[in-house]
Amino acid sequence: MEFTGRIIQALEPRSGVSNRTGNPWKMQDFVIEESMGQYPRRMVFNVFGEDNLNRFNIQVGQELTVSFDINAREYNGRWYNDVRVWNVIPATPGAAQPAAQPAAQPTAPFPPAEQAAPQPAQTNFESAPDDSSDLPF
Repeated sequence: MEFTGRIIQALEPRSGVSNRTGNPWKMQDFVIEESMGQYPRRMVFNVFGEDNLNRFNIQVGQELTVSFDINAREYNGRWYNDVRVWNVIPATPGAAQPAAQPAAQPTAPFPPAEQAAPQPAQTNFESAPDDSSDLPF
């Protein structure tokens, strides 16, 4: 899945040592906001691993497209969603405008209402003689 927007907050990084492997780990949460449409959407995602944090180098104010996976986990009888990013691509300037343009243009095979083709004259089939070999179509 992908989400494109502007990073509006970077939360404090967290780190620790894995109980299972004994290896150190580091992760950081970020808040991204999509501002397309009337109601902006926000998502909190995390980047796991110091190497990924350094490679992505996410900064507040950046326009990004993030690719992520969603997983849920249970802890003490409660369930939590985990949105983990696996790829980050800088959004190109003006990338949001082309996505909005196709919606303004008709995507159906019919012309817009103001350019509609003239309607054919209505045929009154009730006045036609009842001949089963003379179908109207």
